[in-house]
Amino acid sequence: MRTGSAGGIIYLRMNNIAIFASGSGTNAQRISEYFSAHPSIRVKLIFCNNPSAHVIRRAEALGIPCELFDRRTFYETGHIVSLLGKNDISLIVLAGFLWLIPPNLLKAYKGKIINIHPALLPKYGGRGMYGSHVHEAVIRSGDKESGISIHHVNEKYDDGSIIFQSRCPVLEGDSVETLAGRIHELEYRYYPEVIERLLESGF
Repeated sequence: MRTGSAGGIIYLRMNNIAIFASGSGTNAQRISEYFSAHPSIRVKLIFCNNPSAHVIRRAEALGIPCELFDRRTFYETGHIVSLLGKNDISLIVLAGFLWLIPPNLLKAYKGKIINIHPALLPKYGGRGMYGSHVHEAVIRSGDKESGISIHHVNEKYDDGSIIFQSRCPVLEGDSVETLAGRIHELEYRYYPEVIERLLESGF
């Protein structure tokens, strides 16, 4: 994003991303690596609500500060919102984060919180529908396709407006693991690209 120039030099405003994750952190790592050399976008913070999550070790290896928090801090204090503000965060990216976002955070970052879901919403969304639970439900249903949905976040699980979807086939004989593999490929390819497009468009 161009914000001004002097002496022929173009200055870019840095768009800082905060990633919220609860588990392994493969999407967090992919996004962080994608933007590692970007001139105006970077992952500045990773937040985690699970002290045993592997994403913490990924953040350390990437050299990105990781903030651990508990349920009381998240839902009953303004600590997270304050920390986001102090770090000039432009966009909050949920990447395998399993808690609902509290009202104070939704208000502070209205329209600036996005999530990725491993199915074609509005199908297979809602409470308890994450990871292998989603793929099991898709296979059990007999659907011939699945995919990913990147969407805005509101006060309900998987309910915000859809920004982007991509599809893949569900093949005869698929297991949860084989379907998950194709879904992960879509996530790793498209989530960073959609984030980049959103930030460069200024929303």
